[in-house]
Amino acid sequence: MRETRATAHGLRTAIERSGYYPALVADAVESAIGDERVMAYVVHHEATFDPAMEVRRHVTVLVLSASRLLVCHTDEHPPGEGMAQPHASTTTEAVKLERVQSVAVTRVVPDPASYVPGVPPTEVVLTIGWGAIAHIDLEPATCGDENCEADHGYTGSVTADDLSLRVSEAADGADAVVQVLAFAEALSAATAK
Repeated sequence: MRETRATAHGLRTAIERSGYYPALVADAVESAIGDERVMAYVVHHEATFDPAMEVRRHVTVLVLSASRLLVCHTDEHPPGEGMAQPHASTTTEAVKLERVQSVAVTRVVPDPASYVPGVPPTEVVLTIGWGAIAHIDLEPATCGDENCEADHGYTGSVTADDLSLRVSEAADGADAVVQVLAFAEALSAATAK
């Protein structure tokens, strides 16, 4: 691990480099993390299009300390949502590491037949579950008989869906992919204890 001040400084620099209301985002993150040691972090800035085809920006900051996972989301809102001026909302959630139930990493590798170990994938999806939000998929149950018209109820699955973060080399750069993989590795190691 890098020295604490260097890691905290790197986090602040990454927030400023994102260019997305850095003073607001840094203030929210720093007040939530307090004096805890920053062990790993990810700053992910993305633009989305709403149905009116307006560009809206969003930043997600993930911070790992020795005892907690800090998740910070900041969203931009245009005028007209009850406000005369554009505004932003920032939400921070601190999750104790013992609450983290799953850390899933999906790697996308082009041409897997020629994959070379150690070469980063071109895309990564990091999914973290701690039981706050679940996604339920339901579908009609069947008995296997194509001619059966009876109601067999429903079947489905419940999936932890607290946070899903996707980065790709094409959209975010190779460094972002490597940083998310390093963060996932640090989080997995911290939750294994």
